[in-house]
Amino acid sequence: MKRINAILAAVTLIVCCASGSARSASGVFDVDREFYPYYPSLIKWNKSNAPFTPPDTCANCHPLQHQEWTGSVHSLAFHDPIYQGELNKAVKAVGHDIARQCEGCHSPAGMVTGEIKGPGLAGLSDMAKAGVSCDICHSISGTTHWQTPSHEPENGSMILTPGVQGTKGTTLVKRGPFKPKDGCGGGFHSCEESSLHLRADLCASCHQVYHYDAHFPLEATYLEWKHGPYAQKEILCQDCHMVDVETFLRSADEFKKPGRKEYRHYFSGANYLLQYLAAGAVKKAGNPELAADIMKKYEMAVTRLKSAADLEVSPVYREGKLAEVRVRVKNIRAGHNLPTSLTNVRQMWLEVTARDEKGAVLFESGTVDPSGKLPENVRMFNSDGMGNDFHFAVDPWVVTAFSRHDTIPPRGYKDVFYGLSVPPGVAQVNLEVKLRYRQADQQVAEALLGAVPKDIDLKEIYGLEKVPPLPVVDMVVKKAAVSSSI
Repeated sequence: MKRINAILAAVTLIVCCASGSARSASGVFDVDREFYPYYPSLIKWNKSNAPFTPPDTCANCHPLQHQEWTGSVHSLAFHDPIYQGELNKAVKAVGHDIARQCEGCHSPAGMVTGEIKGPGLAGLSDMAKAGVSCDICHSISGTTHWQTPSHEPENGSMILTPGVQGTKGTTLVKRGPFKPKDGCGGGFHSCEESSLHLRADLCASCHQVYHYDAHFPLEATYLEWKHGPYAQKEILCQDCHMVDVETFLRSADEFKKPGRKEYRHYFSGANYLLQYLAAGAVKKAGNPELAADIMKKYEMAVTRLKSAADLEVSPVYREGKLAEVRVRVKNIRAGHNLPTSLTNVRQMWLEVTARDEKGAVLFESGTVDPSGKLPENVRMFNSDGMGNDFHFAVDPWVVTAFSRHDTIPPRGYKDVFYGLSVPPGVAQVNLEVKLRYRQADQQVAEALLGAVPKDIDLKEIYGLEKVPPLPVVDMVVKKAAVSSSI
């Protein structure tokens, strides 16, 4: 028996040592560099003689879809001067190899072919400058979400297969959500039905952005959706962002999927600033019709933003006197958190003004000053990024955690209380509460636009002598008159 126990103890020791050794040799976020040759971009490209097809070619047979896509955030993803400014800063700070993570989602074709070698637009082909174009989404043949370092969708974890090479030559292959009709592709390409294009996993690849090394989720839009009620009701990204405003409202309110003919290629979201700048550039270039069309997409984005939230304003009394005002901020239609995406850059806040019967201000919070700066007492819904040193940080290559993360989940709410000191003789307090949104802090935007590459002349392209005050959208405005006592 003693000998058996000794043998068992020895075996146990060997197993423990072996397992301990395996654990110590394995990191939490293992990276297979052979599997992901473009790391930190996690795109895979089934390379063949099949070229990527520029969107103008697609327009010959799909003019409506091309018109809907033109001026969308997907079409402008690589042209975006704020993105280009951030990319330029990133390359200078951490090198171009790291910045491929950004390029992999903003211009997948330009990144995998090696055409993009840094920030800027000079010398690039139309395909590279087209950003997230028709051929990118319709060349996706699969994903590698489970093989990523985080074992979740991140940093472009999709497989691009624009075509295949056979014994009879190269065939372009385009994939879509529905069974193709006879003659689909008109001899230019073949068509394949893809169940992936009917799932949110298609969008997840680029709408989950993780730190290039720490794999901290800087943007978690897909997971916010997956962990919420819209995923449970099978309302997908496409059901809200690839439809017009009216259909979006129905999808969000009734959890009703759109019909096949209701889908569009708008890809409409909250990035209205990008379309605002693009419309100005196109108009300056002498194309007022396209500028007007892009401004319609700008208005669509703003309308969606104004439809996403709601406010409730309620008085709180103590000992019969008005003591506080409760403002409930509700996410009523966004299938992800409000705000989402780069939450440490986006700004959504409350502006509250209380006046007496004569209009004298009793209390105010959240008012933007003429320079675009917000006061310190503002109630903000976003995140604060920090680096490894636990200090505040904004740049995505530095941010490895959030010191504060305060966003509102789908169909959720946050309550904010404002204390009021009502002077004697005031019988009624008139309240105006605004939920306001802009895409970045004014100083952050100025820094990024000030860092654009030399070949992007803001004055020449956009007519900007200096960075103007960023447009602010009032998502919700509520007024209420409350008694100072009960």
